[in-house]
Amino acid sequence: MTASLPSAAVLGARAFAALDGLNRFTDEPGKLTRLYLSPAHRQAAEWTKGAMEVAGLAAFIDAAGSVQGRREGATPGLPAVLIGSHIDTVKDGGRFDGNLGVVAGILTAQALRDAGITLPFALEVVAFGDEETVRFPTSLSTSSALAGHYDQAWLDARDGDGTVLRDALVAFGGDPTGVPALARKPGSLKAYLEVHIEQGPLLEAENEAVGIVSTISAQSRARVRVTGEAGHAGTVPMKLRKDALTASAEMALAMEAIASAHDQAVGTVGVFRPDPGATNVVPGAVDFTIDFRAPLGETVASMDRAVHERFGEIAARRGVELTITPYSREDATPMAAHLQDALATGIARAGSNLSARRLPSGAGHDAMAMARICPSAMLFVRCEKGISHSPLENMTELDAGIAIRVLLETVLELARQG
Repeated sequence: MTASLPSAAVLGARAFAALDGLNRFTDEPGKLTRLYLSPAHRQAAEWTKGAMEVAGLAAFIDAAGSVQGRREGATPGLPAVLIGSHIDTVKDGGRFDGNLGVVAGILTAQALRDAGITLPFALEVVAFGDEETVRFPTSLSTSSALAGHYDQAWLDARDGDGTVLRDALVAFGGDPTGVPALARKPGSLKAYLEVHIEQGPLLEAENEAVGIVSTISAQSRARVRVTGEAGHAGTVPMKLRKDALTASAEMALAMEAIASAHDQAVGTVGVFRPDPGATNVVPGAVDFTIDFRAPLGETVASMDRAVHERFGEIAARRGVELTITPYSREDATPMAAHLQDALATGIARAGSNLSARRLPSGAGHDAMAMARICPSAMLFVRCEKGISHSPLENMTELDAGIAIRVLLETVLELARQG
């Protein structure tokens, strides 16, 4: 059944060639920046639609800006196995984050078509457009549309330039009124599979090309504002200061300590803005963000309680005011056990020297949204030094090919299972 399928080496070469084509489209020359509903996103969507059609899929750009392609199974109208990822990027991002998963889906469909293999289900590929949440304050909006959990308030969100998402969607060629109709009917999807670079160093450290995601970590994000009292840097005695920056710095270190006290937890202060930010002024206020994650929801809840307690104690001791405003909370999303097993079988059939390492994902992915409508699973691929969201993001051509061959074998295993 698999004798005529391409080797990992061939699939890797095809993947890198396709990625070279897709990653020509950027909003910033000399960098890879492709934000949701930008001109570069539209160009990339058109390119992806064409690549899907070449691979034998009937494709279209949907109302929310995702690209969807479908190849029917043994009879028209069967439920589908959906392979997907995203084609939006962070600012000055890497070549493989999201893009690899979309290309993997397209090349899987092409290989099955070329081998003359008819599946007992439909095969679909989707390229989501809003996974990174860089331009608008949304949360996996395009995959949430397919899962039937699109928040209509997102349409009124504004980007940093004041552009309303609704208007940007119309300019892109989408249809705000058509988004609700994108929700898939229960039972129409058998499974969702996603290939993604690990964005971490574990696979490389263990010399593993691929790994199976066991769960996507719970995560919580909040904006923190600390208000003290501005004063002259040369005249306000140290013991009389209400320095918002030093209080915030102590809170940042507390965030680090809170995360370090929990197994597999992480905590980050990603934005830190003092006001007024002058050399000779004691900072009167600071705004910063916190982001903390762990594989277990109860761990994140415990960290949340610790943040409020420790930050509150620091604020009281230093005589500053504290406001913590949560703006994003995601529960842990376990991946479907039977699909993890199918991926393990796919790994075994793809190469005798591969092992089915299982590991959690600390990053959020479209699979979180899709798990709300159908069983979902993810395959991680080794990336150099675990670097992602950076132009330094890198991986080998062979690893890309191995991942796509595993995906092919997994789809065939699902076909064997009927």
